[in-house]
Amino acid sequence: MPERLARLNEWLHGPCGLSGFAVEPASGDASFRRYFRVSLPDGATFIAMDAPPDKEDCGPFVDIAKRLEDIGLHVPHIHARDLDQGFLLLEDMGDTLYLGQLDERSADRLYGDACSALVAMQACAPVDGLPIYGRDLLMQELELFRHWLCGVHLALGLDADDQGMLDAVFETLVTNALEQPQVFVHRDYHSRNLMVTAPPMPGILDFQDAVAGPVTYDLVSLLKDAYIRWSREEVRDRAWGYFELAVQSGVLMPEHEGKFQRWFDLMGIQRHVKVAGIFARLYRRDGKSGYLKDIPLVLDYIHEAVAGYPELAGLSALIEERVSPALARAA
Repeated sequence: MPERLARLNEWLHGPCGLSGFAVEPASGDASFRRYFRVSLPDGATFIAMDAPPDKEDCGPFVDIAKRLEDIGLHVPHIHARDLDQGFLLLEDMGDTLYLGQLDERSADRLYGDACSALVAMQACAPVDGLPIYGRDLLMQELELFRHWLCGVHLALGLDADDQGMLDAVFETLVTNALEQPQVFVHRDYHSRNLMVTAPPMPGILDFQDAVAGPVTYDLVSLLKDAYIRWSREEVRDRAWGYFELAVQSGVLMPEHEGKFQRWFDLMGIQRHVKVAGIFARLYRRDGKSGYLKDIPLVLDYIHEAVAGYPELAGLSALIEERVSPALARAA
């Protein structure tokens, strides 16, 4: 038995006081965290998180879980913890991700629940002590596209004009993010991190990287998901439905109506530029090839959104003329 799993079993037997249980893999994620389902003889189940402390810090997960649970949102309840070893014993919220349940019949209901939870998070979750999603972090994320996708993965050899264009585009995207109201940002609020559970809905996962940042960031993550696509009309209608709810809750003001669409569109470009770089990094640095198939959709989102903003046309041209063809050749 691997050392980490042996230590986890000892912790479950000892401090957690469990016996007669079975442990089997539940899931992993893009980090070094692993999850195991712990099944007891009486049918009860828990999820054990294994986060090696030399690679992952459980502290933010514990902190954000409490902030969200305290305002009535459904996150995995923490039954036991050992931060020194990197172990948490969590509520088992099942296996039913939004991604597998979303279709034309369920989408309005599921997205309605997700938008209601998002507005509650933004209106009520405290942001004191959270990292600031400011200029440095936003720019650092955008640079993942230039370095990992264009450079390391595709070896495009960008010239001075390309570099200057990206500099100007990145500046426009960062300015757009910083001028928005700043709220609690989950940072990965999408169909692979939302679960269909017993009420309250949805179950919310993978929140440990939360920051204080732009109000449209999580909405873009939800509605322009890297793993499932909806028509532009459906995305627009759901975004404006969120806007109405956010105004009612005081997250946004009526006077933000004229800026909201641009905030949303450019925030989407920022996120998808970042995500394309992350997916390339997951492959080239971490050996995780499964995300490569999702890059074309992410690039399509960028191309679609840029169409309404001439000042960003250079990014669309770079993707259409060089990035997408190179990506197809590398497949």
